[in-house]
Amino acid sequence: MTTAGASLITNLGLLWLAALPLMGSPGPATLGSAAMGAAFGARRGLPYVFGIIAGTATVLCLMASGVTAVVLTVPALSSAITLAAAAYILYLAWRIATAPPLSKAGTAAKAPAFPGGYFLAVANPKAFAVLGAIYAGNTVVPGDLALDAAAKIAALTLVIVVVNLIWLVFGSMIAALLHDPVKARITNIAFAVLLVASVGLALI
Repeated sequence: MTTAGASLITNLGLLWLAALPLMGSPGPATLGSAAMGAAFGARRGLPYVFGIIAGTATVLCLMASGVTAVVLTVPALSSAITLAAAAYILYLAWRIATAPPLSKAGTAAKAPAFPGGYFLAVANPKAFAVLGAIYAGNTVVPGDLALDAAAKIAALTLVIVVVNLIWLVFGSMIAALLHDPVKARITNIAFAVLLVASVGLALI
């Protein structure tokens, strides 16, 4: 293996070591993925989680291009996005909290779809903070800005996919163990509360 190849692998490893704990920790997107699994099951929650993945990847690309920095300099626009996100999070939390137990869901409750997940991700304050810090704080390909940006976007997109799918499956596994409707309802409400709380913490 060449020195350049070894350096690339090392830099990618360092990037993933920094990204996994930050991007995989509880936050609006990851808790949203888990809540979808708990409330609607992994299969029915997939479209929404794919929306979260696509939305978070969009935030990453905007961060890399510098567009995000421009948007955040417009206070009115930033405030409007924050208010819209808060309203949607409250609506989503209500949908999760009132979803019937998986054993009784059938077709009675329609799971949120791709657009909802996408909106949650692009309005997620944690995504901007975490992705910005990881992207700016790591270099994968020194001396080549375009190739470095492409490598970081590809590597971090992989992390986005993995962590959100893991949280989706985690939520569905918890729900599968809860055959008691009362316990299932408590779990859904707990995920809804955690989702709202995670947004509040991300904004502090």
